[in-house]
Amino acid sequence: MAGVSTPESSPLPADVAARLRRDSAGLVAAIVQQHDTGEVLMLGWMDDEALRRTLTSGRVTFWSRSRQEYWRKGDTSGHTQHVRSVALDCDGDALLVGVDQIGAACHTGERTCFDAGDLGAVVGARA
Repeated sequence: MAGVSTPESSPLPADVAARLRRDSAGLVAAIVQQHDTGEVLMLGWMDDEALRRTLTSGRVTFWSRSRQEYWRKGDTSGHTQHVRSVALDCDGDALLVGVDQIGAACHTGERTCFDAGDLGAVVGARA
């Protein structure tokens, strides 16, 4: 990641770049969901270049905050994510990426990163 993109310096189409609300590191949260079941699989981070690669390659690319490099899901594990849709939320600060997940989505080998256990929240009732 060479630096924080602005709409003027972004590799994305101008209308898309202008709608993104990036954090101070130039990143947007990307929630990954199985396209046909709605199962939430994982959360990753994208800068403008990772989003451009995702939109144009048919495979999901993220920016690794820990390794400071791009990574395409499945290149080392074989657990690939094939893009079916990409949507931007109303505030422009989160993406919803619909995928066809092949294998595990989580680095632990689990199908989803959200199987770590329920936190025991009180379940609300409709009034």
